[in-house]
Amino acid sequence: MPKDTPPRWDRRMQQRLARGEAAALGELYDRFASLVHNTARRVLEDQEAADQVTREVFGYVWENPDAYDPRKEGSLRAWIARLARRQSVYRLRQSGVRAIAEGGQGSAEELEQRVRRASAAARADYIVTAMPAPLRTALELAYFQRRDYRQAAAQLGVTEDEARRRLRLGLQLLATAHTRPPDGPPPGLGGPPL
Repeated sequence: MPKDTPPRWDRRMQQRLARGEAAALGELYDRFASLVHNTARRVLEDQEAADQVTREVFGYVWENPDAYDPRKEGSLRAWIARLARRQSVYRLRQSGVRAIAEGGQGSAEELEQRVRRASAAARADYIVTAMPAPLRTALELAYFQRRDYRQAAAQLGVTEDEARRRLRLGLQLLATAHTRPPDGPPPGLGGPPL
């Protein structure tokens, strides 16, 4: 299954969803359910809660296909990933606030730190899976297989300058995971509609 979807596919999928084609929802689910579920599980650290977020995100997409605006949201995949991250962060914050209120476990500051860490980790996971394969492969060689840029260049069959460029760009993309504030719930999902 391809990671990148062409804009034409995104537009057709949105049109099919707007017409109420159940087969379109099934196709969308098959393509992106693991992305949504993995994001939710990463943030919430709970299988059951991740299942619930997955249902909520695809329910929202089904009921609101026109909420996707490719000019603002980018690809359909990126929009769905953002919905998943926002809903997961919203649920994490909601459950943390409830735990603090009911049992006094932790503080608001600790909860906010946990939300920020979980949101950044989920965003980093998404960035790695969404980045172009050459960048991802270079990062995997450097960080998981402990190759330096020279060894990575030899293994990839590229120049040392190209290997350094790929590593630098991959790291720059990953750095953005920590620069964005945690998202709130998307409109109509996980809270009152905006």
